[in-house]
Amino acid sequence: MGINFFSKKILKLLSFSLFLSFAFFEINTKNQQIKAEKNLIAATEEDLFLYRQMGASYLCIASKAEVDFKKGLGIASATFANVIVGKHGGAIKELGKEKLDEKRLYNAGTFQIVGSALNICPENIPKNIKNDYEKRLKQLTKKTKK
Repeated sequence: MGINFFSKKILKLLSFSLFLSFAFFEINTKNQQIKAEKNLIAATEEDLFLYRQMGASYLCIASKAEVDFKKGLGIASATFANVIVGKHGGAIKELGKEKLDEKRLYNAGTFQIVGSALNICPENIPKNIKNDYEKRLKQLTKKTKK
């Protein structure tokens, strides 16, 4: 029992409609991506707080799971930077129109994540990292007072 003429015709029609649906879906997806790239909104203080806290939470969990601290911090910082670049185009509301690259965001994220992690899980932060953070914080505090 083979496929009769009527079944072949239906099969061709279904194949063609599926092909068209996927083709239009692909075009629509590309248009949405282009529009999304143009409508990037700068990260607000609330956005930064959320990303920083997520990074600190990850760092605390990773260090409790005995993941190498520097690797965990690197992953948390890279994620912080990637989210800001991907979702906000590297723009931060407080900085105006200036956009930061991933390297600057990574460095800023590292500092902020360590600061938050010191509040969440201070026992998991190595002494040398804590000392470096406090030293850098004092330097930044002196710069802003001038």
